[in-house]
Amino acid sequence: MIEHLPRDWSFVAFDWRGFGGTERAPGGYWFPDYYADLEAMLRQLVPAGRARVIAHSLGGLIAVIYAGVRPQRIEWIVNLEGIGVPPTRPEQAPRHFAEWLDAVGRELRGARWPSVDRFALQLRAKNPRWTTAQAAYIARAWTRPCAGGDGVELAADPRHRWPNPLLHRFEEVAACWRAVRAPMLLLLAEDSEHRSGYERAGGVEPLKNAIRDFELAWVSNAGHMMHIDNPAAVAAQIERFGKAHA
Repeated sequence: MIEHLPRDWSFVAFDWRGFGGTERAPGGYWFPDYYADLEAMLRQLVPAGRARVIAHSLGGLIAVIYAGVRPQRIEWIVNLEGIGVPPTRPEQAPRHFAEWLDAVGRELRGARWPSVDRFALQLRAKNPRWTTAQAAYIARAWTRPCAGGDGVELAADPRHRWPNPLLHRFEEVAACWRAVRAPMLLLLAEDSEHRSGYERAGGVEPLKNAIRDFELAWVSNAGHMMHIDNPAAVAAQIERFGKAHA
């Protein structure tokens, strides 16, 4: 997607904790840690200014909440389908804790493939919009050699699949959303496989009602991985929005 954006813009892409080349957390992953990681990154990148943030899915959830916690640190946000998860009820707590305890007690092993090329073939089968070159690039970026040298495995820590024992308290999230001062563009993909999920979470309306400067746009010929499915269309929306709020 970066290849379609202005050459005079600068970009930094980083691996969240437990993804890619960033170290794993043996105790698992908690949302407050993501906010602290983003703040530490911004201290390095823009210590005296405001950041322009492009974030996808989980990253979008993190970025919008952070923008409410630190409204003075964000200039604008382009959020690619980082909408939310269904709110929970207190009576769900015992089941959530039980699922988490069951997961912690199981032996962890990430997905493995004989080679990067084999994983690329699987990616293309699952994502028919991707070219062979795109699938090969993503397969290299998402994997690392297995410890014994036999094949490759996902670079993402399998502990990310652990269920979160803490309930999603929508009221707290909404309070952070209402504190956001930066303009936000929410991009949704017309063919997203996550549409039913975020509709169960209340759809776009809660986020739209909370964010003061909110814009929604749709990306055609794309699923949830819209920045890979149709990078030129996503980049065009980002460039338009960024220039409008320069």
